[in-house]
Amino acid sequence: MLKTLFSKIVVIFVAILLVSTSITGVMLYVFLGNFVSQEKEYELNESAKIINSYLTYINENADSQNAAIHRLHMYYFEEILSTFSYNTDSVIWIVSPDGKIVESEGETRLGDEIINKLLDGGALKLPDERQYNRVMQGNEDYIRERGDFFGLFKETGVSWLTIARPLKIDEEVALAVYLHTPIPEVERARTVVFNFFIFSVFISIMISIVLIYIFSLRLSSPLKKINNAAKLIANGEFGKRLNISSSDEIGELSDSFNNMANALEKTEEMRRGFVANVSHELRTPMTSIRGFIEGILDGTIPKEKEHDYLTIVKDETDRLNRLTTDLLDLAKIESGEMELTPIRFNINELIRRCIIKMQSHIIKKNIFIEANFENEDMFVKGDLDSIERVIMNLIHNAVKFVGKEGKIILTTKKCKERALISIEDNGIGIDEKEINLIWERFYKTDKSRGVEKKGTGLGLAIVKNIINEHGQEIWVESKVEKGTKFSFTLDNATDVG
Repeated sequence: MLKTLFSKIVVIFVAILLVSTSITGVMLYVFLGNFVSQEKEYELNESAKIINSYLTYINENADSQNAAIHRLHMYYFEEILSTFSYNTDSVIWIVSPDGKIVESEGETRLGDEIINKLLDGGALKLPDERQYNRVMQGNEDYIRERGDFFGLFKETGVSWLTIARPLKIDEEVALAVYLHTPIPEVERARTVVFNFFIFSVFISIMISIVLIYIFSLRLSSPLKKINNAAKLIANGEFGKRLNISSSDEIGELSDSFNNMANALEKTEEMRRGFVANVSHELRTPMTSIRGFIEGILDGTIPKEKEHDYLTIVKDETDRLNRLTTDLLDLAKIESGEMELTPIRFNINELIRRCIIKMQSHIIKKNIFIEANFENEDMFVKGDLDSIERVIMNLIHNAVKFVGKEGKIILTTKKCKERALISIEDNGIGIDEKEINLIWERFYKTDKSRGVEKKGTGLGLAIVKNIINEHGQEIWVESKVEKGTKFSFTLDNATDVG
């Protein structure tokens, strides 16, 4: 049922709204019930106070008044009872300590069955001592009872609220004022307010559903676009891009998706280029080897030329071996399988050894080597074998692209907590457009610099990955026909230990 994001959002929002409004409704219902009941209780109690005050006044002035004035006061008292009975919607009794009802108002609300229960020898009397004993003890300001008043109002089928307030004369309870009102009258106000609340909740839910619908569409629509674009990319269509203008998380997700798509497209282009380059690099020497061997076997190549062609076959085999080795090393470095063993060593001494290893190539082109070492010895920390490979690659590049009787300058110096190593040549340089491409696999500047074609195009990619694995930096500065300068950093090490 809830298979779409839109339906889930609608159900969740409506559920939250219903739960929150239900809790609010229950709390409001209870609060209103208590509030209205307390208000009614307060109203009845205040009425009982006034009635008691008037009865006290009549009692205190009974001796000083003549019969006519006394009758007038009693008439007013009956009018007061009638007024309070009407205004509070209650039945009022004046009860003596023995439970007899000496005065009442609003009896018509009780019904014949209740009146018959109260009749006792022609007079009205409370039939159960529990109905008057407690209040006649005078220990409390007033008594509050809620229910059927010990069975008296049971036949009415509703609960009643009773307030009984004692009247003390000379510290003795002489009378008690009772006010009874049916609870449905108390709850009517709560019911009216609660019904209005339910209606308001219903309207709020309808409006909320409309707003949730609009909000959900705005939320799910860009997600559908992202989902569709992801499916296209999963099928190999890396050119798909999203155009979602939003400054929230959806907008950030869209930007991240586009960045991912760009990275995937670039990776796919690199993969295709890598496959094409590997195929080309492998096919060319293998074709040459096969052709020369077939020529030797079928006699196409004369006997006196076999040595020369076998030498070419050996060179091509060496080239394949270098290519395979470089590919395996690069794959190992990029996959994080290359294990570095950092040690303290003299970088100047390592450079000297590398120059000696390249001596035959240097002498062949009559290249002048200049060493600018800040100190005779400079100790650094790194993996000796991999750093030697970096230096050999960079020197080899410099030798390869510098002209005859050219110049190569090797520099080492301290730069704060690091050592800076530079290898500079005055060769034909690199075009500015190619500087950021030289670190890519199989990228050769040979096609523009056109000096030698024996490289695999992986040397600088391996160099950069080695330096990155050391957590260091490498960069290049070059100008066409002026020369090239490669620089990288290593951590300094102490001169002792």
